Amino acid sequence: MYCVGPPFSNRLRFEMPLPSSPANRTRLHTRRLTFDCFQRSDRLFDIECHLSDVKDHDFPLLTGKRSAGDPVHDMWARVTIDRDMMIVDIDVSFDAMPYPGACDQIRTAYRKLIGQSLLRGFRQRLHEAMGGVHGCTHVTEMLAVAPTPAIQMFAGLSREVEAGSAKPFQLDRCHTLETTTDTVSRYYPQWYRGVA
Repeated sequence: MYCVGPPFSNRLRFEMPLPSSPANRTRLHTRRLTFDCFQRSDRLFDIECHLSDVKDHDFPLLTGKRSAGDPVHDMWARVTIDRDMMIVDIDVSFDAMPYPGACDQIRTAYRKLIGQSLLRGFRQRLHEAMGGVHGCTHVTEMLAVAPTPAIQMFAGLSREVEAGSAKPFQLDRCHTLETTTDTVSRYYPQWYRGVA
């Protein structure tokens, strides 16, 4: 199926759906997790993270019913980093939460991540600082994914392979790009280590 629409309205996208389910089913819940990456005019970079949870049915909570389609969780984070992927600022915001006036009290605690590297050891430090009762489960989970879109953002700002450069970051990080595969032999021959 071809589809056209934001944010890729200027080109066609091919979508290959999962096989049809073998049983009839009713959707109960949708979680969306999105990341938008921006280059700023001050030479810094913003990664804007958004997590939402929406039920397809009315959902009773002790703090009040959430109607079908209204988010139970609607949370944001903006992580500002420099070119070395060091966190220079972080903001957290809550539009919807199960416990209004309580969940959102943790917002500023995430600022203790300022000064941390988003690339080296970030997930471990995030969970040490903000895991469990020290943070919001959903915000912490969302931020744990932030290094990946940051890497993708920077990958789009330079050539994939520069002459004389070090081994590309992505090699030996997934089955396709293990340095013994035909894919690496074809596209990254200088780092291929399989049997010729």
